[in-house]
Amino acid sequence: MTLAAVIYVSDLITKTVALRALEGRPDPLVVVKDVLQFRLIFNSGAAFSIGTGMTVVFTFIAAGVVIAILRTARRLRSLPWAITLGLLLGGAFGNLTDRLLRHPSGFGRDTQFQGHVVDFIEVLPGHFPLIDYFPVFNIADSAIVCGGILAVVLAWRGYQIDGTRERKGERAA
Repeated sequence: MTLAAVIYVSDLITKTVALRALEGRPDPLVVVKDVLQFRLIFNSGAAFSIGTGMTVVFTFIAAGVVIAILRTARRLRSLPWAITLGLLLGGAFGNLTDRLLRHPSGFGRDTQFQGHVVDFIEVLPGHFPLIDYFPVFNIADSAIVCGGILAVVLAWRGYQIDGTRERKGERAA
């Protein structure tokens, strides 16, 4: 839960700073020339702008993910899975907050579950072979992607949430 809180607070702070520094700015803020810049966008879809305009659907999906993680956490006895779920929970809750409370152009207006997620980190693909496009993202998105990758690795390696490990069809403590 501590990691989830750190991810959540970091996400909120960086989004707030990004809004103040980038809103109304016509050009991106270059951080590392040809590698990294900050550019403010409001994303109504999911990661990589999939499902643009389906904010209501993604709001309910994110709420379901948060509830599922909180229920699963009661059975948690594995540090690697605690890290994984902390990343996923903090990221999902960060973007869910935007969807619930942020108007498509900022806080404070009637949202009706139409809030858009603030994305601002843009990695430029020029220095990365085989990558033609890299989406604009935020801290929550990064946590979700890292948590998802870690979940796949842990499941593939047989690590269970209860702290046991399966090996070739048998469970080991």
